[in-house]
Amino acid sequence: MLGNGIVGILSESSNIWERRAPLTPAHCARLLHGGKGKSGVNRIIVQPSTRRIYHDFQYEDVGCEVSDDLSECGLILGVKQPKLEMILPDRAYAFFSHTHKAQKENMPLLDKIISQRATLYDYELIVGDNGKRLLAFGKFAGRAGLIDFLHELGKRYLNLGYSTPFLSLGASHTYPSLAAAKAAVIAVGEEIATQGLPLGVSPIVFVFVGAGNVSQGAQEIFKLLPHTFVDASMLPEIVKQAGDLAHHSPLRKRDFKVYGCVVTSQDFVEPKDPTKTFDKVDYYAHPDHYNPVFHERIAPYASIIVNCMYWESRFLRLLTTKQIQELAKNGSRLVGVSDITCDIGGSIEFVNQLTTIEKPFFRYNPFDDSYHDDMDGDGLICLAIDILPTEFSRESSQHFGDILSQFVVNLASAKNMTELPPHLQRACIAHGGVLTSLYEYIPRMRNSFTTDLIMETGDGSSGKRKYSTLVSLSGHLFDQFLINEALDIVEAAGGSFRLVKCEVGQSTDLMSYSELEISADDITNLDQICAALTLLANPSHKDGGFDKDKELSLKVSKFSESIVSERNGSIRRPAVLILGAGRVCQPAAELLASVGSLDSNSFKIFEGADAQEVKEFEVVVASLYLKDAEEIIEGIRNARAVQLDVMNEESLSLCISQVEVVVSLLPPSFHGIIAKSCIEHKKHLVTASYIDNSMSAYHEKAKHAGVTILCEMGLDPGIDHMMAMQMINQAHVKKGKIKSFTSYCGGLPSPAAANNPLAYKFSWSPAGAIRAGRNSATYKYFGETIDVDGNDLYDSAVSFRIPDLPAFALEYLPNRDSLVYGDLYGISAEASTIFRATLRYEGFSEIMACLGKLGFFDTTVHPKLEGVHRPTFGAFLNELLNNKSAYFLDSGKLQVPLDEHEIVKRVMMFGCCREAATATKTAKTIRFLGLHDCEEIPKACSSAFDVTCLRMQERLSYSSQEQDMVLLHHEIQVEYPDGRPTENHKATLLEFGTTENGKTTTAMARTVGVPAAIGALLLLQNKIQTKGLIRPTEPEVYVPALQMLEACGIMLLEKIETL
Repeated sequence: MLGNGIVGILSESSNIWERRAPLTPAHCARLLHGGKGKSGVNRIIVQPSTRRIYHDFQYEDVGCEVSDDLSECGLILGVKQPKLEMILPDRAYAFFSHTHKAQKENMPLLDKIISQRATLYDYELIVGDNGKRLLAFGKFAGRAGLIDFLHELGKRYLNLGYSTPFLSLGASHTYPSLAAAKAAVIAVGEEIATQGLPLGVSPIVFVFVGAGNVSQGAQEIFKLLPHTFVDASMLPEIVKQAGDLAHHSPLRKRDFKVYGCVVTSQDFVEPKDPTKTFDKVDYYAHPDHYNPVFHERIAPYASIIVNCMYWESRFLRLLTTKQIQELAKNGSRLVGVSDITCDIGGSIEFVNQLTTIEKPFFRYNPFDDSYHDDMDGDGLICLAIDILPTEFSRESSQHFGDILSQFVVNLASAKNMTELPPHLQRACIAHGGVLTSLYEYIPRMRNSFTTDLIMETGDGSSGKRKYSTLVSLSGHLFDQFLINEALDIVEAAGGSFRLVKCEVGQSTDLMSYSELEISADDITNLDQICAALTLLANPSHKDGGFDKDKELSLKVSKFSESIVSERNGSIRRPAVLILGAGRVCQPAAELLASVGSLDSNSFKIFEGADAQEVKEFEVVVASLYLKDAEEIIEGIRNARAVQLDVMNEESLSLCISQVEVVVSLLPPSFHGIIAKSCIEHKKHLVTASYIDNSMSAYHEKAKHAGVTILCEMGLDPGIDHMMAMQMINQAHVKKGKIKSFTSYCGGLPSPAAANNPLAYKFSWSPAGAIRAGRNSATYKYFGETIDVDGNDLYDSAVSFRIPDLPAFALEYLPNRDSLVYGDLYGISAEASTIFRATLRYEGFSEIMACLGKLGFFDTTVHPKLEGVHRPTFGAFLNELLNNKSAYFLDSGKLQVPLDEHEIVKRVMMFGCCREAATATKTAKTIRFLGLHDCEEIPKACSSAFDVTCLRMQERLSYSSQEQDMVLLHHEIQVEYPDGRPTENHKATLLEFGTTENGKTTTAMARTVGVPAAIGALLLLQNKIQTKGLIRPTEPEVYVPALQMLEACGIMLLEKIETL
């Protein structure tokens, strides 16, 4: 039957709204008109359908036959998967099968194809020479998705009390054509431009997530409205300007445009490693190297989120349920979400259900975590229709058929695959009932889904292989068929594998990711397999060329040697698991591993008759990269290193099950999955991170399980809590009343290392530090609540001296929201002053404020940094200083670097500072950072902010011989009701970094890592009885913890003065 020139078109049966056709009557006419000699098509038989957008008679009019019987057809075309009973033997089929990833739900369809000796072509696998898919409906999904949402948006705004032009717009399927729908959107836009939008809903900001075909389709509709596109960094300013306008211009009641912002992964994640910048390839391969920031930088300013980006579970979520709940509490502007990707429970977690064309939305109320089918109430509306392109069935069928008809010429006449062009051969999953060579991995993957490595032999003994290793593969595994090569290597070497995780990129831009547990009978064989896989991932290119599409990223873990091989064993001593192998880990590991060998008088954590010496513990340091963990434990007794990906819940659970206490030094985004596993295994957990809403959700679960989760056990937060509570409780015991509480903390270079104009160095990302200097702040001062705008933070700095440390010339800046600490410490009702501040050396803030006013912290893309020809640092400085002199060249080069005098003159001319001394300091800083140099700015820099961060990272880092410093200072004023004089209680912690045997331990790492380790020790000795989530603000924690800190050499200087 193959190649007989008779083509069948299926009647779509997957959904009542599915009205598309693979070929329109016009396409059929062209194919039939060409004749067998030209098009390869003799006849076309169309199954009748009363739903299809094109009527049966339209096909008959161009010469097609209409019949349910397709038995004469050698090639049968559809859009979606047909019912199983429609698969006929010895025919060729083409449709979206969704089988090449071994998707479990579609395997019956593939089995039917094979059993019927049929041939299957998958549209999704037809790609051009550039690697891009040729057959897709993405733009139509975007177009329909935005129109449908605008239709519902008008209703939602009306329910909120605002009449808007959107109310007159219909749903996509109500229009006879895409052109008619666009005309309706244009009419809405004209009304917005002339009559405006209510200021009560303005500015209306549409955030488009992703920049692919789906996003382009949605933006195409958006651009029919009066609009302005803005960069993500401008969103806070856009919202602020609208608020200021409404406040200062009460006569203006309307806004006459909407705003759009396109964001991609670089806008909503940032590297965990502060020394690195975003890298798209690295993020797709290793999303665990990044932290989410969408909920902080984008979502607070969005009115509508249009989600157009494909998501997998290994990627970070755009917006979690807890994050939207927190945003709602703070007054979220978000009105709704159009989730065109329909990743249910995925990147936008609270979008947990599909909607339909007839019922296109649901309402989610974040205040009580409830879902509703109406518009009446709090919350936001969500749209998640999974067949949006069919709403424009006519145009989408035309677009699809324009391309498919070109392939039908080959498919209809080919009797063998070899007669087809390469792109169609690669799209053939099965031929004549046999999987083609490119897809032979499918049954192996299917077997792996159901077969465990532990198999029972005939005599009842375990057939499990002795040695196992976890291998992570990421790259173009399926579209470039690298998965075949990897599995061939394993099986050819006599090994076996079990598929632990498999997530496939849904476009050629996205890489796929698989985790394989590979096993062998001896370690040499296993090493050979790993070596062969490593060679596959890192091939030699003798010709010097490199095929990026063939790139494969491989991570081979020594997982089995440390954990898997011990599944049937036990750990002899009580063990502590430390997650994360950063700088903070080493002092924590050293303390925990050496407890048993310390002087017995140093670590008695029970008092009086209950005093007992701490026993010896085993410390397990786990890191994503085994090498990092091995470097940490080098020279530490009672410690071992393991490789662990905490996002692999099975591996994480296994590790946690074998220890008594877990210490997580990972970023806060990981703590939820860790806490979940700790509760499951009834293991205590310690973190140094703040308690956020996502962690708070585990309080009752932990309490019920008898588990303690001790959070905020570091420096700030941590030691600051413990110092404060000890001072406050001591005052309360003496019947005193807290009149004032002030706290100052800073991580600084030691005086010897403060050897630059800013007197500051970075042990973390300059980008984070600069952004922190733009945070707003709130505090209470003599009963008055003071708010400091983020743009004015540096200007609010005040000189500060600690009398007992007169050598330090310091200044402080207000640190975020101080008022929450009044509630946390129980002093809100009695203290008229509650103030927390960040410490810097004097002069830091005036320079940073001046740099900010000059534009060095501007995150918008700068025109001079967009082109191929890169300016030098000096030329870019010249641009920022608006220098019109002969120094500036059209080529972007400076003949002579700007000298200090010229820079000072420009700074003063622009009024960025009042005093010449400040301008001079700023000029010295600019030159110290090399911002005047004649070398070209790297292509990675696209904004002034990027340029500044790059130079700060290069010029303001610690050398291997330099020390940092931590300074924490509390002061409380205590009044007494019995006439005793008011007292001023002070407590100061001063800690310097150390270098021993060529190994540097920073003061910051020590003051974070040691408290976390002490928290673990207290839990190991059952000193802490409270269950659930706790902070170190209770005496059962801070009393022994402060004593142990002192025993470790972290001393507090305490002093009481009478006022």
